[in-house]
Amino acid sequence: MKKARIFISMHYLEIGGAETALIGLLHALDPQRVDVDLFLHAHRGELLAHIPSWVNVLPELRSYASIEAPAAQALRRGCFGVVYGRWRARKKYQRYARRKRPCDNSALFGHIAACVTPHLPSLRRFGHYDLAISFLAPHDFVLRKVDAAKRICWIHTDYSAIDVDTELELPVWSGYDAIASISPDVTDTFCARFPSLREKIVHIGNIAPENIIRTRAAEPCPADMPAGRRLRLLSVGRYCEAKNLEAIPQLCRMLGERGIDVDWYIIGYGGDGAYIRKAIEAEGMQHRVHILGKRANPYPYIAACDWYVQPSRYEGNSVVVREAQMLGKPVIVTAYATAASQVENGVDGIIVPMSAKECADAMAAALTDAALRARICANTAARDYSNRAEAEKIYKLAHS
Repeated sequence: MKKARIFISMHYLEIGGAETALIGLLHALDPQRVDVDLFLHAHRGELLAHIPSWVNVLPELRSYASIEAPAAQALRRGCFGVVYGRWRARKKYQRYARRKRPCDNSALFGHIAACVTPHLPSLRRFGHYDLAISFLAPHDFVLRKVDAAKRICWIHTDYSAIDVDTELELPVWSGYDAIASISPDVTDTFCARFPSLREKIVHIGNIAPENIIRTRAAEPCPADMPAGRRLRLLSVGRYCEAKNLEAIPQLCRMLGERGIDVDWYIIGYGGDGAYIRKAIEAEGMQHRVHILGKRANPYPYIAACDWYVQPSRYEGNSVVVREAQMLGKPVIVTAYATAASQVENGVDGIIVPMSAKECADAMAAALTDAALRARICANTAARDYSNRAEAEKIYKLAHS
């Protein structure tokens, strides 16, 4: 069978769940079976160094690199159409927001894609592909600009927790031959918004780059997360509403009131975390909650912690939870809608309630149960969380 030619589009490769999942997919693919062209809107991010050497990284195009750049920078690059499209998108979104009163601004990104895409150059210059993959929404660009026999796009988030303009987005999702969902729960929340698309769904779980994770986790224990008499808890995530990192200082205080002495470390990115620092001060937890900021290699921190905690309001399928489990760590996650799709409660992790008091009570019970911790660690160490076999679904799509 001849090798399939695959095009993959991604925004950039900064540290993040979807970005890490893409690196995992690339490392799982077999260069004897596929040729891969990777198109990044912007050539930036710590994960660039982990692209497999056999993957062909296509040149950066300034118009695509300007989609998320500051307007002044985009204008200096001469990308006037992109700036105009973004301006139109904001106007359209403002009208949409006045009508619909959305719960967040997620719908804005669909409007930006719709208004900017006509001003972007075609990607047909790179030739014809057997399969084109749009790995992260919005998915307009691959649908409109790439020459491919078949197209597939990805769902990475819990659609019950965000607002989208379904009328605007339905034609885009409908234009793809298949839609990859990372978990059954993600499928259900997506199809609640787009019921007509259920027949297009194919489940492709996130693939973890196991060798990279284990190698990087073996680096020395970081000096800014020292061992001591207190339990070390760790949370990793973007500074955003979904990750609920600002709840950590209150939970830390409440654990202390229950006699549980912890140091809680936060690796965060996407901002300065000022709102979390404010919560730390309000709860008087300056000596217990430690914001470490962005870390190019978070894995030694995961390997060093006693428990990994994901306090999110919602998730699609948390990559860092999988990574912690892969490293044999006990995990605690809040009961967001998709939690049960990756944590078997009491077996390879603990699912705790969302409300602060009930969450603190459940965490206190888990943190003081040595037998429970030992059982969870043994179970995670015995399981394969890499999902490498999911790559077979890509081959099937490329050759069908």
